[in-house]
Amino acid sequence: MENNEKEVLFSVSHLKKYFQVGNHATLKAVDDVSFEIYKGETLGMVGESGCGKTTLLRILAGFIQPTEGQVCIGEQDITVLQPEKRNMGIVFQNYALFPNMTVRDNIAYGVKIRKYPKQKIKEKCDYYMELSGLKEFEHRRIQELSGGQQQRVAIARALVIEPSMLLLDEPMSNLDVALRVRMREEIRAIQKKIGITTLFITHDQQEALAISDKIAVMRDGEVLQV
Repeated sequence: MENNEKEVLFSVSHLKKYFQVGNHATLKAVDDVSFEIYKGETLGMVGESGCGKTTLLRILAGFIQPTEGQVCIGEQDITVLQPEKRNMGIVFQNYALFPNMTVRDNIAYGVKIRKYPKQKIKEKCDYYMELSGLKEFEHRRIQELSGGQQQRVAIARALVIEPSMLLLDEPMSNLDVALRVRMREEIRAIQKKIGITTLFITHDQQEALAISDKIAVMRDGEVLQV
């Protein structure tokens, strides 16, 4: 499909985030960043630790406000919108799963707090557990799962709310090498199957190349090239 036929789902314009360090110094964590992501596309954001990737993701998710700039989903400006009103699915580096809940209850959490009907919750959980290969583990507690299984729970929990966009913050950094290779293939397969627009943050170029449709290279708060 040609670019002129694609729909821009997500855009960032001249985004800046400056932090005050001490009395005078200013840290430019995100420095005039602009990019677009087409509907159904995966953008891999690559850069070394401290380059501003995670700060950027937290701005996109609504956890921190930018110093300047604009964040849009479609035509809607969401720059100052609260995180819960952005309809984004997020998978954190440490997964942030609930250890006292089963796999099914973890996945169902987002739709339960949105007060979906019980039957709808069951149907959606069944679908995303099947999609993520978790059906046989649905009654297990989180501590009874492997790292790869926990990651799949985190992804299913993010997807079950049917978000406009999926944000992945170095989700494979805690896995061993062999499992990372397998999991990036699984993430790519899931992303393609449901066609969700995705921003994937990583310091690993191989991961970015394996998962992304296009790659943005970030250094010292700037996007050098897309």
